[in-house]
Amino acid sequence: MQRKIRVLVGKPGLDGHDRGAKVVAAALRDAGMEVIYTGLHQTPEQIVEAAVQEDVDVVALSVLSGAHMTLFPEVQRLMNAHGIGDKLLTGGGIIPSDDMSKLLERGVGRLFGPGSSTVDIVAYIREWYAERFGADALPPLPPPPARPSPVMGSGAFPSPAIGAKLDAHHARAAAKPKAAPGPKSKAKAKPAAKAKPAARRAAKKAAKQRGAKKAAPARKSAAKKTAKKPAGRGARRR
Repeated sequence: MQRKIRVLVGKPGLDGHDRGAKVVAAALRDAGMEVIYTGLHQTPEQIVEAAVQEDVDVVALSVLSGAHMTLFPEVQRLMNAHGIGDKLLTGGGIIPSDDMSKLLERGVGRLFGPGSSTVDIVAYIREWYAERFGADALPPLPPPPARPSPVMGSGAFPSPAIGAKLDAHHARAAAKPKAAPGPKSKAKAKPAAKAKPAARRAAKKAAKQRGAKKAAPARKSAAKKTAKKPAGRGARRR
């Protein structure tokens, strides 16, 4: 009988970074598994108690604090004490390869370090499930979720309805004919109008200069006439 694989994702200890655990949980959910996430700052007792209550098939721990050599063996011991030692104990985090080998010798499942592919994690859990319950009990993988193109600048994926509206909007914009460029508006011709006062001032200045040049010879001739008259009068008297 086929059924969904149930996985519990736990964050034991004081580790406060759960982005990787949430990414793995989302990948397992997209692969058709039922995922229970315990949240941050869980004790090994709380994680094992949740695994018993939820009747999970896999317990996956995310450890980034460096306490993996303590937390994994403790969770394994509690699983054996509660009668679920036959379940798969796996996980990942900042774990050196030598420590992974030591934990594997103690009965812990395969561990995944930074940069591991979620595809490999899904494949490993499905292989373990098929070996334990048989290939006929392994449920088929669901089709990959549809992910429309992200909205530009946001990085967020819109819903299919919003994506359809965006496509229709772009289609209308592409089909709409472009309007021919019209005559220049009066607002653009204002700079030329602003230049008129400057031209007027320049014309007035030039007119003043021309008037001053014409008046200068007249003043000189008048001065000569006034200078000759006294000389003539004096000569007659003598």
